[in-house]
Amino acid sequence: MPVRPKKVDDENRRITEAIHIAAPLLRGLLGTNSSLAVVTSDSSALVRTETHRDKPIMSLGSHACVVEPQYASLVDQVTSAVAQYKKTWNRDPRIIVLPGKVVFAAGPDYRSARKSLDHFIDALQSGSADPHTDEEAEPPRGRMHSRVVMVTGAAQGFGLGIAQGLVDEGAHVVLADLNLELATKEAESLQTKFGPGRAMAVRINVADEDSQKQALEQVLSVYGGLDLFVSNAGIARAGSITEQRMEDFDLVTSINYRGYFLGVRTVAPIMIAQHEVRPDLLFDIIEINSKSGLEGSKRNFAYAGSKFGGIGLTQSFALELIDVGIKVNSICPGNYLDGPLWSDPENGLFVQYLRAGKVPGASTVADVRASYEAKVPIHRGCLPADVVRAVLYLVEQQYETGQALPVTGGQVMVN
Repeated sequence: MPVRPKKVDDENRRITEAIHIAAPLLRGLLGTNSSLAVVTSDSSALVRTETHRDKPIMSLGSHACVVEPQYASLVDQVTSAVAQYKKTWNRDPRIIVLPGKVVFAAGPDYRSARKSLDHFIDALQSGSADPHTDEEAEPPRGRMHSRVVMVTGAAQGFGLGIAQGLVDEGAHVVLADLNLELATKEAESLQTKFGPGRAMAVRINVADEDSQKQALEQVLSVYGGLDLFVSNAGIARAGSITEQRMEDFDLVTSINYRGYFLGVRTVAPIMIAQHEVRPDLLFDIIEINSKSGLEGSKRNFAYAGSKFGGIGLTQSFALELIDVGIKVNSICPGNYLDGPLWSDPENGLFVQYLRAGKVPGASTVADVRASYEAKVPIHRGCLPADVVRAVLYLVEQQYETGQALPVTGGQVMVN
């Protein structure tokens, strides 16, 4: 395997750091009264070469906002350049250039931002100054219009249902999952239905900090930041206290508990940066917990324990992060009996519970399912649409943080 030159690695690291700082800032500086802008970027070799400071500045086009190193911090450089552009042109810039590093394009949604960026890249390739274009924004649609959302564990189950529901409400949604192939397939399906850029897929192992960071870097390069992070990825391994393997207990804990912590630690700085430039707006973190986070679960203690711990994290995060503009809540759904967590024929909970003898007298998977449906006053399992409604409520409710919202059909009633 060829050794990557250190100079190239250092350059890529500097560009990544620049995007990490500038993109969330630009979302705030160029947003509307009610929402942030979508900011997409290009740091290709063409951009780095053709926007280098050795090039005549007019080759970048008269309507590009060029960031010059006149201040010590990149935040001050970008803020000053945007302010000067607005003063000169009496309008917001669509193209913002960090010479020799990266080009950002801003718009009210991904489609308009991407078209502006494509026009600029075409101009660089042709060697002519770019014409100024005002790309028409998409008509407002839904309760989440143009917000950027990341959902972990989104290739199937509740995560996929949440992603689908939020795209339908106008959001740009990132489907983050360990199964990149399936997540990509579902993202492409959403783009076919709702338009290019409305969904994207990234690979993520939520139990690994580097994987979380790499996934976020991809999100920043495409959308510029996050308005809502949904920590949904989870796993269950049932078994009695004396029989459960230690590796199964550790796996459940690492994904359900550690993964939630790592996700919040990764995305919080981006939301904080957005709030610093737009203190009038709040951002959201929502953990998809479980009714098993509200009451114990016989022969499923690893899962229940991780979910109880998740609510403890939610309450603690909420106390700390509200001061920097982030609401943190949990949703505790009832059983999604039709989802893969329950119905997978090999490792689903119906099969696990049957093997573990959790349901006395049950001799088939159908017996196990019937026993769980009978526990619910509304007589059915929880559906993704039920959880999507809860997500929308928590995002829109400005006066709530640190809560564990039950969506259980009455199976669990909190005091």
